[in-house]
Amino acid sequence: MNAHSGEILPAPLVLAPARPRRPLGPGTPNRNGHLLGPGLLLLYWTILSATGWLDPRTLPAPWTAITAAADLLREGRLQTNIAVSAARAASGLLVGGAAGVLLAFLSGLSLLGGYVIDGIVQLKRGIPILALIPFMVLWFGIGEPMKVAVIAVAAFFPIYIQTHSALRAIDLRYVELAETLGLNRRQFLARIIIPGALPGFLLGLRFGATAAWLALVVVEQLNATSGIGYMVTLARNYAQTDVMLVGLVVYALLGFGTDSAIRWGERRLLSWRRTLGV
Repeated sequence: MNAHSGEILPAPLVLAPARPRRPLGPGTPNRNGHLLGPGLLLLYWTILSATGWLDPRTLPAPWTAITAAADLLREGRLQTNIAVSAARAASGLLVGGAAGVLLAFLSGLSLLGGYVIDGIVQLKRGIPILALIPFMVLWFGIGEPMKVAVIAVAAFFPIYIQTHSALRAIDLRYVELAETLGLNRRQFLARIIIPGALPGFLLGLRFGATAAWLALVVVEQLNATSGIGYMVTLARNYAQTDVMLVGLVVYALLGFGTDSAIRWGERRLLSWRRTLGV
């Protein structure tokens, strides 16, 4: 009540405390968070094997693979075959990646290059890599050059496509800004083109590395005398399921390790970006 006028004033409103808004982003990243999925898969595999829900004839238990891997390491077979397979995959990825980047720049920065190169690449893209293997054998023989060539072709396309798309997606305003500042061709490439294409190249490199390991699995089944694929094929002939499982696990770990290494480099090279993944 107002003491001077005698009016009855309404009671003051009491506002409830505002509830904190939930952040719209995915949350705070954890540097080892990408290990959660594989760790849970291993946990489920172990539990199902230990409880008998998973028939060992269908899929051997994890400790069976560990025991077989220890035996192969003691004999020296596992590390030798891993070194051979890694060298094949690295050689193919290097050749395919270099060709992909070179042709992507020629196609992405030149209209004539785009008309000539990109059309041929897109035409070839529809041909499965497995359909090319007979021609690869005819052209390169059955030895190591054929295996590296198949891996290089498999790795080439993701790297080319992602790099080419990143180049073509560079904002035209940056090009106009470079012209306004009077940058020469070398400065334009170093300050505009390469930083703009780098995210696409690294994404293509991740896909290319995966494609290289997948192609490696195929070519190591063809007249190979060494490598993880040869070890798995030999084990299949003798019904050694534990050795076959070791080979599959090694392939998975090599692919996962390669992708993790590329992602680590991506975080370092693209540290200037602020994205949902950071």
